[in-house]
Amino acid sequence: MDFDFSDEQKEFRAEVEAFLDANDDPEIFDPTRENMAQIVDTPKRRMLMKKMGDRGWLGMTWPKEYGGGEGEGIYEYILNEALAARGGPQIGKGVGIIGKTLIAHGSEFLKEEFLPKILENEVEFAVGYSEPDAGSDAAAMKLKATPTDGGWILNGQKTWTTSAHFAEWYWVGARTDPDAAKHYGITLFLVPMDHPDITVQGIWTMGDERTNDVFFDDVFVPEEYVVGELNHGFQYISQALDLERFTMFTFSPIKQRLNLLLDHIRTTKRDGQPLKEDPKVRAKVAKLATDAEVARCMGLRVVDASMKAEESGGAPPTIESSEYKLFTTEFSKRLANASMDIGGPGTQLRVKTTEAPMEGRAESTYRYTVLDTIGGGTSEVQKNIITRRGLGLPKNF
Repeated sequence: MDFDFSDEQKEFRAEVEAFLDANDDPEIFDPTRENMAQIVDTPKRRMLMKKMGDRGWLGMTWPKEYGGGEGEGIYEYILNEALAARGGPQIGKGVGIIGKTLIAHGSEFLKEEFLPKILENEVEFAVGYSEPDAGSDAAAMKLKATPTDGGWILNGQKTWTTSAHFAEWYWVGARTDPDAAKHYGITLFLVPMDHPDITVQGIWTMGDERTNDVFFDDVFVPEEYVVGELNHGFQYISQALDLERFTMFTFSPIKQRLNLLLDHIRTTKRDGQPLKEDPKVRAKVAKLATDAEVARCMGLRVVDASMKAEESGGAPPTIESSEYKLFTTEFSKRLANASMDIGGPGTQLRVKTTEAPMEGRAESTYRYTVLDTIGGGTSEVQKNIITRRGLGLPKNF
């Protein structure tokens, strides 16, 4: 595969950058907000996404019959990375996780209700998989769905639901067959977040971002809001997580932080000697720069595999997505550690402190990058996927 952009792709990237320049606003773009914090959580961020929808940039890879452009996935990648580089809202959740799952498995009713709204950015979703006793093990979820006349009654709790305090709809998994094996008997539902029997309680993370506990107390969900086939929810969730592991953990903010570190090294002296001449610093930076290029190429491998899967009608690339997510988020954490070490004691000052090395970016990413290795499935989960599905090793290896 070609790891460089074509002339047409470079033209699109320039068009995106010009659009972002024209809509530059500190209330929309904040580079210090990392990855999963780059969400559509304010009116201005929502309006920006609406403008992108008007340009046909949302759903670029969707089939034309659902309002998409049937374009190549590389253009969606270019758009998402450009947004992430500025700390803008990402397109992955509604367009990718929910939209693409509905296109593949949703009923005509759900497609007609939600797909046009996603393309126009008229709806925001929260995603509910994790539970207090089932963090990264989505198959262990216990939220109970009991059949009733005309639908289902949901009872239980979800946790770590990032967008629950502002989203309109909840994309949530529940156990509909308690007697089935844990990877079966799970069904996906769409539930309005303003349901009177849903309670949302905020949780503040070490990365200064809000996530939430969500409680269900006899929440009725009509039958038509079941997503796909009954008891097939875990299979849909697995495919959606393959998308999340790639689209929600972008490369461009990591490269940006590496460039900040390099600028610091070029212009800083320690004990009267240029930091850039320290052999230990040079060796560490060489390794970081190499890892950054590996992460970039692994991301493009996921895009290439996704495009081939869409052409053949196959599922999203599981192994490539897990390899990318594992390597890139662990590299991001190593970069944060190196920035703290090389920057010295001043890097402990809070982010956006002008007197701090790299204006405190090292401090915020040191806290936040830990979250990246957990969201979308922990690094341990990614290793299990790679060893079992990629290497063919037994489950108890």
